[in-house]
Parts: sequence; structure tokens; C-alpha cells
Amino acid sequence: QVQLVESGGGLVQAGGSLRLSCAASGRTFSNYAMGWFRQAPGKVREFVAAINRSGGNTYYADSVKGRFTISRDNAKNTVYLQMNSLKPEDTAVYYCAAQWTILLPLRAREYDYWGQGTQVTVSS
Repeated sequence: QVQLVESGGGLVQAGGSLRLSCAASGRTFSNYAMGWFRQAPGKVREFVAAINRSGGNTYYADSVKGRFTISRDNAKNTVYLQMNSLKPEDTAVYYCAAQWTILLPLRAREYDYWGQGTQVTVSS
């Protein structure tokens, strides 16, 4: 089991950058695949990015490909989401999630644990 806490959200102008962090508790962080999801008002929760246990494999939603980068530091029990060239449509609550058995989960229902979310607002 793992507890997740996101941080790094805030207000940024269009074209700017922001880095989100997700800190995990315990000593088993490397056993979990990790993902980032986001949910805007009136929208379903959508997949953003995922990374496998070792960090050697990643996958991105088409909407963020080339702009966002997911990474992890297992020594620090932390996963990151570097967001560049931000657009107003990126505005959402961003959630960190962990999965125990699937190597590279892409669906929200495949994840076992979730953080509380952090708000990202991109102004124009």
C-alpha cells in the first residue's frame, strides 16, 4: 500500500511551465507503476501520462505529447510531471496514481491508489 501527496500546482500564464511532484510513502515505491490524470470542470477524468516501475517506459496522451514529461526518482519516492508550453485547456485538477500489478496502466480504473489532487490553472 502507498499514500500519495501531490504538490506544485498553481497559476501560470499560457506558454509557461510548471512541475508537479507526487511524493509516496513507504519503501515500496519502486514496485508501483505511476500515472498522472487530470479532471476539468464538467469533464471526465482523463489520462495524461504513465511510467513503469523502473522509469524505462512511458506513455502520454496525444493532447500532451511533446509538451509534458513524466519521470520518477525511486530513491526519493517521487514521480514528477514537467509541463511546458502550457495552454488554457490544460487547466484542471491533476491527480497522481499508483498501480501494483499492471506494468504500464493507462486507465483510471486500473489504478489502486490516488493522491488528493493539485490545481493547475493556465491563464491567457
